[in-house]
Amino acid sequence: MSQKGLRRSLGLFPATNIVIANIIGAGIFTTSGLLMADLGSPALLIILWIAGGIIAICGALSYGELGANIPEAGGEYLFLSRIFHPSLGFLSGWVSFIVGFSAAISASALGSAEYMLRGLPHLAEWFSANTVISTSLVSKIIAVLIVLIFTLIHSRGIESGSKVQNLLTIIKVILIALIIIAGLSSGRGDISNFTKSEPLTGGLGSYKTIGLSVMWIMYAYSGWNASTYIGSEIKNPGRNLPASLLIGTGIVIVLFVLVNMVYIYAIPPDEMKGVISIGGLAMGKLFGKGAEIFFSLIISFALFSSLSAYIIIGPRVYYAMAKDGLFFKSVSRIHPRFNVPARAIYLQSLISIIIIITGTFDQIITYLGFSLGVFPILVIAGSFKLRREKKIKIRIKGYPVPQIIYMLAGIIILILSFMQRPVESSIALATIAVGIPAYILFRRYN
Repeated sequence: MSQKGLRRSLGLFPATNIVIANIIGAGIFTTSGLLMADLGSPALLIILWIAGGIIAICGALSYGELGANIPEAGGEYLFLSRIFHPSLGFLSGWVSFIVGFSAAISASALGSAEYMLRGLPHLAEWFSANTVISTSLVSKIIAVLIVLIFTLIHSRGIESGSKVQNLLTIIKVILIALIIIAGLSSGRGDISNFTKSEPLTGGLGSYKTIGLSVMWIMYAYSGWNASTYIGSEIKNPGRNLPASLLIGTGIVIVLFVLVNMVYIYAIPPDEMKGVISIGGLAMGKLFGKGAEIFFSLIISFALFSSLSAYIIIGPRVYYAMAKDGLFFKSVSRIHPRFNVPARAIYLQSLISIIIIITGTFDQIITYLGFSLGVFPILVIAGSFKLRREKKIKIRIKGYPVPQIIYMLAGIIILILSFMQRPVESSIALATIAVGIPAYILFRRYN
């Protein structure tokens, strides 16, 4: 038995699958066109995806050691509470509420809407011709409707919701494999696309652009720490937990680099720039308009998987925080008929809809990436504290190299991203700061 009665029933294979499923989300299907718009170089794009993967592997090694020594559920919330103070754990949970889940739902919904409109171009044209609604507003309306539909599904019970989730995850993994195999074997792309580039201007401006780009890439890799959230349910956690992080992250790095090679092989760099529904465009270039429509709609539905998972997992975190007296008490109430934390689900969806309405896709992923970049640095810094206090019994080879690489890279990325996008980064810092009085108030009144 384990923490709070949870059973250790997951072996290495299912734990690794959870890591892979958590990482493969909206990021790989939506960010490469935005990255190309800033970088202008296919070769640099591939290099940065590899660099982001190396940073993620360093994070996985660091979290693997912590998870092996503190094999319980909770991820950052648990680690920061145990290593430093419950207030830091609360702040990570607070950011998960506002950003980690709610903003991630918004990004997935907007990405899905963009692919849907690429697959159904006449829909946007009809709205533009017959109403005062612009194409960009159409995508926001569709994104809001997607959030509302999945909120309804998951507020009516975990059984029906989990069946939908399993199906969507299978579709997503098959889709990645299809894009790679079909794209690289088609013979219809242009290998010279890899050599077409517009060099960056140089100086600090180039470093700021690269820093922001890597932060967007790290958003795509987010989930490399997924199995630490279910540490209480993994068998032989000293071996299986770190192994699941490393194997899962390693597999995804290979998949992500190959998918980006398909994008570049299929699409000239100038045509990639700023395109969110990049996967649909790539398939259209390689196999014609029919393939573009088909793959765009399939990717749109596949992105439901990430959104659906966030709507399932997030409210359970807020429910647990409310039970501990660190969140609104009403959020801890369970629906009498459907046996789910319905109020937590509704609250999360409300925040997601507000974010969709008020932000563009690139603003949302910048806000998301900056906010989520802070706490892993603090967690990994905690590993030095535990080593100094001789509380690390199971040791992962390589210390302290992975820890130092992740922390240095993370700090540099945050600084450069702040300089490049100060508004979104300041909002992210403000979100974290608001959590401090929130913690005091919840502790005082609950």
